[in-house]
Amino acid sequence: MVHRAPVSGMILSRSHLICHLIPLGLAACAVKGPQNVSPDTPAAWKNAAAFPMASAQRDLSRWWKRFDDPVLNRVIADGLANSPDIASAASRIREARARRNEVASSLFPSVGGAAGSNSSWLKTRGLPEVSETRYSADLNASWEVDWYGKNRSRVEAASAQIGAAAENFHSVQASLAAEIATTYTNFRANETRMAVLRDIVKTREQTAQLATWRQQAGETDLLESSQALTSLEQARAGIPTLEQAIGQGKNLLAQLCGRAPGALDAALTSGKSAIPTPSRSLAIGIPADTIRQRPDVRLAGWQLVSAVSSTRSADAERFPSLNLSGNLGVNALSAGKLFDPQTTSANLIAGLTGPIFDAGRIRSNIEALGEAQDQAVQTYRSAVLTGLSEVEDALIACRRSAERLETIEKATRLARESDQLARQRYEAGEIDFLAVLDSQRTLLFLEDNLLSSRTDRTTAYIRLYQALGGGWSPAS
Repeated sequence: MVHRAPVSGMILSRSHLICHLIPLGLAACAVKGPQNVSPDTPAAWKNAAAFPMASAQRDLSRWWKRFDDPVLNRVIADGLANSPDIASAASRIREARARRNEVASSLFPSVGGAAGSNSSWLKTRGLPEVSETRYSADLNASWEVDWYGKNRSRVEAASAQIGAAAENFHSVQASLAAEIATTYTNFRANETRMAVLRDIVKTREQTAQLATWRQQAGETDLLESSQALTSLEQARAGIPTLEQAIGQGKNLLAQLCGRAPGALDAALTSGKSAIPTPSRSLAIGIPADTIRQRPDVRLAGWQLVSAVSSTRSADAERFPSLNLSGNLGVNALSAGKLFDPQTTSANLIAGLTGPIFDAGRIRSNIEALGEAQDQAVQTYRSAVLTGLSEVEDALIACRRSAERLETIEKATRLARESDQLARQRYEAGEIDFLAVLDSQRTLLFLEDNLLSSRTDRTTAYIRLYQALGGGWSPAS
C-alpha cells in the first residue's frame, strides 16, 4: 500500500486550508487544521502613527482619483481598457475555464456511437452470384465511478486555477495602474522642471546682458561677462535633456495604454503641468484587510488550494476504481429492420481495477505533489510577509518624503529670496558677479531637489496604495 509523505509535519486537507484563506474571501468553513499556513500578522501598522486615516473598508479600487487629476484618471482608464497585458490576463481566465470544463467531463459518462454497412458477394458453382448487405449500429457508454474523489479533486484543482487566473488579472490591473501613475508623475515632474528651467534661463539672460553692458562700459572686465554667459549656457543645456525625457514619457504612457506613440499627446497637453498631489486621507486599515485586498496573496492562496486538490487526486489512485461500460447494438439484413427489437443486443460490464505493483510510481507521484504543496504553502507565506513589508516600507517612504519636502520647500523659498536680492545688489553695483553666480547655482540645485522631493512623495503614496491591494475590483 502507498502512503503519502507528510507536508510540514502534517497532511493539509483542502477543507482546513480554505479556513486559512478566509481573509482572502475564497471560501468559508469550520474544521480543524494546521496552524502554520499563514504567518502571524500584527494588529496595527508599525509606521502608521500620526497618519490621517479613513475607514479601513474604504474602496481602494480607484485610488488614483484621490489625486484629483482628471487627465491621470483618463489615462489610467484608457490603459485598463486597452493594454495588451490586460487582454492577455483576461484570456488566461477564459483558458482556465475551458480547461476546468474539460476536466469536469470526467465526472460524466462517455457515450459514443457508430453505424455502418457491410456488403459481401457469394458465388456457388452453377448458381448466379448472390450479394448480401448487413446493416449495424452500436451505442457505447462508459463511466468511471468516482468512489474516492479522484476526479472531483482534479475538478477542484482546475477550479482553483480559475481563481488564480482571476487574481492574476487583478494583479496585472493593480500593477498597470501603479506603473501608469508613476510614469505620469515623472512626466509631469519633467514638465514642471522645464517651466522652472525656462524661468531661470530668462533670469540669467537678463543677468548676462547686464554683465555684458557693464563690461562694454568698462565697469568690469571680460571675466565677469564670460562667467555670466557660461552660467546662461549651462542652464540652456538642460533644456534638450528635459525635452527628451518629456517626449519619451509621452511615448511610455502610450505604450502602457496599448497605444501608438503620439496617441495620448493631445490628452496630456490638455491638463495642468503639475505633479499630482496625494490626498491627506488614507485608508490604511489593519494588516488583515491588506491581505484580503492584495491580488498576489489571493493568487498564492488559490495556487495552494489547487496544489492540495492535486495531491488528494493523486492519493486516490491508491484505491480501486469501478468502471462501468455498456453496449447497445443492432445487426440486420435491411436498413428497415435496424429498429426491430429482435435485431438488438445489449450488454453491461462492470470492472474493478486497482494497483497491485507499479514499481513505486503512485507513491513517488504523491511525494512529488506533496512537495509541490509544501512549496505552495511557503509561497503563500512569503506573499503575506511581502505584503506586510511593502506596506511598512511605503508608510516609511510617505512619512520621510513629506518631512524632506517640508525642509526643502523652506530652503527653496529662502534661496529664491537670496537670488533675487543678489541680483538686485549686483545691478546696483554693490557686489561682484561671483556672489550672483553662487546664488544661481544654489537656487537651481534646490529647485531640482524640490521637484524630486514632490515626485518622491507622490510616488510613495502610489506604492502605498498598491501595497494595500488597491487598483482592482471584482466587477472590473
